[in-house]
Amino acid sequence: MDETALIRLGIFASALLLFSILEALFPRRNRVQGRLRRWLTNLSLVISGSLSLMVLGPLIAVGVAALASQNGWGLLNLVDWPAWMEFGLAFLVLDFIIWLQHVATHKIPVLWRLHKVHHADRDLDASSGVRFHPIEIFLSMLFKCVMVLWLGPMVVAVLIFEIALNATAIFSHANLKLPLSLDRALRKIIVTPDMHRVHHSVIMRESQMNYGFNFSFWDRLFRTYQSSPSQGQTGMTLGLEDAQTNATQRLGWSLWLPFKKQNPTK
Repeated sequence: MDETALIRLGIFASALLLFSILEALFPRRNRVQGRLRRWLTNLSLVISGSLSLMVLGPLIAVGVAALASQNGWGLLNLVDWPAWMEFGLAFLVLDFIIWLQHVATHKIPVLWRLHKVHHADRDLDASSGVRFHPIEIFLSMLFKCVMVLWLGPMVVAVLIFEIALNATAIFSHANLKLPLSLDRALRKIIVTPDMHRVHHSVIMRESQMNYGFNFSFWDRLFRTYQSSPSQGQTGMTLGLEDAQTNATQRLGWSLWLPFKKQNPTK
């Protein structure tokens, strides 16, 4: 494992541990399912997804950015702007691309089949931020690689963006009770747990809101922002309307979900 992978893994593990401790100390909601089995399933999904990325070999986002830089590929390699400007623009564009990708996973039926695995979680905590079907993880990274080739961002911008995206995904899914004043201040820029939790509501209209993982202003800009769930943070029901059973915390059920006969729920 190279140094870049070790850095990403270390920060990912640290973020997962930090927000797991914080949500245990300051929980926002009572759990409806046990922690142990859910965590085993959610972490197994991300581990199997990470193994699937081995098929891509060097075509991970950071490697693709280095390839683009060496060959002068991509829009940002055609300009000679200050490093800080290229870094900021790359970070912003990459975040918008991830926001668009998330919207697509809800609007395109074949992608929704895969993304349902993420939404099937009936509790929301730090582990939910890594609960994605291995095929979705693979396709997401492939899409990101194509976008990196098109954009041609600095290698360090892609590395820091990937690290930030992992950390904010864990934070935004955490079952963490923040002081309301702090939540209001943070969500002016980044997605908070109370903001993103709306997106995991069983109510269809609410599940089509608050797509952001990192920056919060995309949802305001495109009018997909909802400040709070209609049933309240502690009263809302999470997950899929047609999957309110303990089966959702089983690994086999989660892996097979995209291939089952689908009843449209969103």
